[in-house]
Amino acid sequence: MHLTALPCAPGPGRLSEGPVWDTGRGDLLWVDITAGLVHRGELVDRDDDSGLPDLRLTATVELGRPVGAVAPCASGGLLAAAGTAFLRIDDTGAVTEYADPALPDDGIPRRMNDAKCDPRGRLLAGTMAYDATRDAGALYRLDPDGTVTTLLSPVTLSNGLGWSPDGRLLYHADSPTRRVDVFDHDPATGALSRRRAFADTGPAGVPDGLAVDTGGRVWVAVWGAGQVRAYTPDGTLDAVVTVPASQVSSCAFAGPELDLLVITTAADGLTARQLAAEPDAGRLFVCRPGARGLPVPPFADGPAPVSPYSTSPHRARGSA
Repeated sequence: MHLTALPCAPGPGRLSEGPVWDTGRGDLLWVDITAGLVHRGELVDRDDDSGLPDLRLTATVELGRPVGAVAPCASGGLLAAAGTAFLRIDDTGAVTEYADPALPDDGIPRRMNDAKCDPRGRLLAGTMAYDATRDAGALYRLDPDGTVTTLLSPVTLSNGLGWSPDGRLLYHADSPTRRVDVFDHDPATGALSRRRAFADTGPAGVPDGLAVDTGGRVWVAVWGAGQVRAYTPDGTLDAVVTVPASQVSSCAFAGPELDLLVITTAADGLTARQLAAEPDAGRLFVCRPGARGLPVPPFADGPAPVSPYSTSPHRARGSA
């Protein structure tokens, strides 16, 4: 199956990333990593006959440091993986430090990268060196009480987090390997085991962010290829979404029915000639892929959220 995504109205970011549908508020969150911005937007009607919605920017918070990802919190506000720490952003935009993962003190400058909440509302977040030094990153888990646990080390560029519909598998990409790996995941403890290869993106691009649908297909943003590729649970390529921007950074299911695929892209690092050929680089795109996604729970710093893996996937849950 081949699909094409359409650009959305918000202007291009430098490195747009980390889209997540906030089920509590019914809108979309995403970040611009190198600009240090957290964006919120709402779906609106599009002025054409495509049948797809557009996106309208409604709020932006500037953090003053690179921000890899953001998640809604069950208690209200947001949690950001930014710089070298986890930050709370309240509803007024005020920022406070929530937890410090104590990154290695070895002189290698690092930052937080991709992050997402697991089925129990714990935040998994990866790191990377600014210059992508080999094996300088790791994958961490932040529990609601502020405890930080190292789950996977070493990693070069931690990316692409998503869980199977039953919550018992975790998909993760160390991007330079050009491979998405899958782990057994214990929903009760958050422990990972039995790492193995799931899908290889090949020489045409590297795996970045990803999302999982209710059928267990894994939708992978392929940086450098201008595509999102969907793989069946056995790792077979099943669908391709063409994006008119080469640096596809992530994707997420969005909308009240979670039947829209929102795709982020980047303009960062492109030459003037490349930008002229890709005028929409850095924008968000949308398509309707004929699948519904799994809702991402909020960070569980309030009353325990209902697990989105045991109920209808397109109802709003929790609070934010």
